[in-house]
Amino acid sequence: MNAVTDFAALESLSPAQQRTWLSEWLASGSTAGLALLDYLQQRAQKPVFPQVLDGCIYQLLWQANLPEVKARFPQGVVPLQSAQGEDYRPLLDLILSEQWQAADTWTRQQLCKLAGVEGRAWLYFTEVRRLPATDLQTMDALWRLYSLGKFGFQVQRRVWLGCGRNWDKFWRAIGWYKDNTWPRYPDEFVWNLSAPAGHLPLWDQKRGVRSLEALLLHPAWERESA
Repeated sequence: MNAVTDFAALESLSPAQQRTWLSEWLASGSTAGLALLDYLQQRAQKPVFPQVLDGCIYQLLWQANLPEVKARFPQGVVPLQSAQGEDYRPLLDLILSEQWQAADTWTRQQLCKLAGVEGRAWLYFTEVRRLPATDLQTMDALWRLYSLGKFGFQVQRRVWLGCGRNWDKFWRAIGWYKDNTWPRYPDEFVWNLSAPAGHLPLWDQKRGVRSLEALLLHPAWERESA
């Protein structure tokens, strides 16, 4: 069967189904990885921002240690752009290897660094406004595209808006409050893709909602990526 024709059917599947299908494809033969890489490269030539499917394909190829994938996509499928010259390859590597807790810590530290309060583990709402939109969009895209669309700031924003901006509903929806208690960090949070949508990255909600609200209403999300 024609590989490109087969791959085209992926777009009608859910992200979880896409991952299952792609994993089975990669296990089907020695040339499966290269065929999939060619398909990813064809998709990359389209004048649109990368999609969750692109992230899933790249991550599986990266995890399969296909040598050609790093040669053709040395920075993955997400443009690693920064308004302050920051390097987002460490976050890329952590997320690709599904080290979600380490990626969460790195993200929190990076947000503080960008706001000029490096060494702290939380932000005031007035400091959130200092965060460059470009850097927020880069971090969000890394989280979102390599998590089957489950994690990231935009996902949290959509859940929050879907809850009518009701914080109590939001905490429960993303798993930050359950069984009438706040989960203890880190053991009672979920560090894998079985977590609810929007579960990661974490935010220190116990200090109040103003800083998280500022993040979810940041101008970076005025034009959300697909």
